[in-house]
Amino acid sequence: MSRGGMVIFTGNSHPELARLITTRLCTELGKAEVYLQENKETTVNIDESVRGKDVFLIQTGSDDVNNAIMELLIMTYACKTSCAKSIVGVIPYLPYSKQSQMRKRGSIVAKLLATMLSKAGMNHIITMDLHHKEVQGFFDIPVDNLRASPFIVQYIQENIPDWRNAVIVARNPAAAKRATSFADRLRLGLAVIHGEHKETESEHIDGRHSPPTVRTVDGMQMLPGANLIRRQIIYHRSHVFILIIIIKIISLIILKSIVLFQDDMIDQAESFVAAAEILKERGAYKIYAMATHGLLSADAPKQIEESCIDEVIVTNTLHHELQKLQCSKIKTIDISQALAEAVRRIHHNESMSYLFRNISMDD
Repeated sequence: MSRGGMVIFTGNSHPELARLITTRLCTELGKAEVYLQENKETTVNIDESVRGKDVFLIQTGSDDVNNAIMELLIMTYACKTSCAKSIVGVIPYLPYSKQSQMRKRGSIVAKLLATMLSKAGMNHIITMDLHHKEVQGFFDIPVDNLRASPFIVQYIQENIPDWRNAVIVARNPAAAKRATSFADRLRLGLAVIHGEHKETESEHIDGRHSPPTVRTVDGMQMLPGANLIRRQIIYHRSHVFILIIIIKIISLIILKSIVLFQDDMIDQAESFVAAAEILKERGAYKIYAMATHGLLSADAPKQIEESCIDEVIVTNTLHHELQKLQCSKIKTIDISQALAEAVRRIHHNESMSYLFRNISMDD
């Protein structure tokens, strides 16, 4: 250990993962009390000295995401005001990472969270498989975005019989790059389900622009949005035609094959279930859904249990005890080894490149 030593604290979001990390590091969790008072205020008591030490705070997204964020912010500020040498946040699933783009009159919440963590006193962040890699640019501090793909690939090779007769499927074009990376690594076929994007008038006229000018067509006054319906019909017909061709190609690829859905997270299950039904109709005899983060919110576990998906494989960046009670198809991969190694390397000022070996830019 370097001078000053290291101490690891955890909030209430995922204590089991924190214990796995400290066990791999042959150390114990630091003494701290993190609890919610009766008036719903979060209280943090650090019960040991952190002066001059490297402090690692393990906290991830959870069902009660806003309380998890407040716990992390207060722990960070408590360690900062107690003269910690450095404060590193170990956040396997970064909350609000999906809200990283401006939508009409909304806000970029991921940028707000990044600013709050930096202002609270955090010096470094370890996370895993950000929903958008560009989120790293929101932070003014170093962010190590680890990958879960080596663990998922190993699980495929060791636990899925006849995995060489499988096809990697991206349920939409946005997931195609990640699926391609897995297909190349496993040397398997690749299929992409291409859906259509329906234009709406609100996407063009949302109140932020100047009033539209009036134009004349065949002697009649028309607004610019008046021809939108006709454009939608043409767009819709052309994409339906493309979709039919793609489905026929997919039918040839997946006939009597194992299908491996690949994405960075599974939140709502409707799109996965619908895609699985299409592929089942076209010859797939085993369907697996794989992702790093298993949010599985709302009634997603129940929908998966009743669907034709045979197994859902996620990592333990989030806890799934309650979801597993509702769905027997959920399997968990332990990624604490990667997080523990990242903590060790940062504490000893070692290079992090070892953790990114054999990982492509598309992963």
